[in-house]
Amino acid sequence: MVPVQVQGVAVVAAETTPVVLLRETEGRRRWLAITIGGPEATELAQAQAQAVTTRPGTIELIGQVIAAFGHRVTRVEVTQLHEGVFHADLVLDEGLRVSARPSDALALGLRADVPVEVDEKVLDEAAIELVAEGDDEDLADGDDREREVEEFRTLLDEVTPDDFRDPRED
Repeated sequence: MVPVQVQGVAVVAAETTPVVLLRETEGRRRWLAITIGGPEATELAQAQAQAVTTRPGTIELIGQVIAAFGHRVTRVEVTQLHEGVFHADLVLDEGLRVSARPSDALALGLRADVPVEVDEKVLDEAAIELVAEGDDEDLADGDDREREVEEFRTLLDEVTPDDFRDPRED
């Protein structure tokens, strides 16, 4: 498993399809875009901001149920990409695993402030590498990071849902 960080939610302009953007925290620093629904994008954005609401939403409720049963989320794993669909697991204490949609697992993971990991095979199949032109080194400072994110968002403006289709379907 490869550690990643949730970079945020973006909308692919041409299709208005939200995607959650994950990025390797070390190594090749590849980006992984997972298509999600509109309500899921809202949940993820709220979870990333640690927004507090007057009443718990579904993600908060699930977190409270897990806690009520005496468990806690310890990490989130994006485990596979099967027929164009990403799969994830919530990993709880005592090694318990719960299969979940990546958007739900990521939102719960953000709320619980736990590590997120992606299977190497998933990254090999679906991630992209993005390097700023003329820069061979890792882009670590704020200006370079902002430029890199902007370049990635520009790339997202140009992609279509067909770009994420399984090439074996052709």
